[in-house]
Amino acid sequence: MLAPVVLVGGWLVAGALQPASYSPMRQTMSVLAGHSGTDRWVMTAALLLVGSCQIATGAGLTGVGMPARILLTLTGLSTLGIAATPEPATGPTSRHLAFAVSCVVTTAVWPVFVARRAPARSWILGVCGCATVTVVFAGLSCWLLIAARDGGDDLGMVERLTAAVQGLFPLVVALALQQTARDAGNQGQRGQERSKHWHAVMPIVRKDSS
Repeated sequence: MLAPVVLVGGWLVAGALQPASYSPMRQTMSVLAGHSGTDRWVMTAALLLVGSCQIATGAGLTGVGMPARILLTLTGLSTLGIAATPEPATGPTSRHLAFAVSCVVTTAVWPVFVARRAPARSWILGVCGCATVTVVFAGLSCWLLIAARDGGDDLGMVERLTAAVQGLFPLVVALALQQTARDAGNQGQRGQERSKHWHAVMPIVRKDSS
């Protein structure tokens, strides 16, 4: 689950390499990887690694349903598309925007497909937990789209906040699934121990009864 660490590290390192005129509050990460960015390979490499991590997570996160895994894989492909279509100095192209919007949308709705309708040991994996996360993600995504449309001075900050929060959720899901599996294993082990104890006691009970 290197994706959030790589993403944050990428924009911090790439931002430090930019001239003083660059504003992380106002300008997006795409500018760091765009043609006008200084040492743009740093942010581009970070995006490529993040996209690859998302695809690998989608393939390996077998504890969730196939729709959720496919959607996370699509998010990774969209991230790779962002890296493959660098933003020109004149502004983003339609293809770059399409990949960016796709990444935002797929990430925002992903928690819906993670939800388990059966009783979940972890609240975050239940319907209510995933619905709550989806509402938060939808709010952040709408805020980002509004900031991008208006070209506000807080666009860079909103984009980074949204990307960081949404990027952490697959890690939260993986940890919750791991804890659920561990609890189920412990419960099964306790059940086996009780069964062995019962089988050991039964002959004594029968003997005393006779």
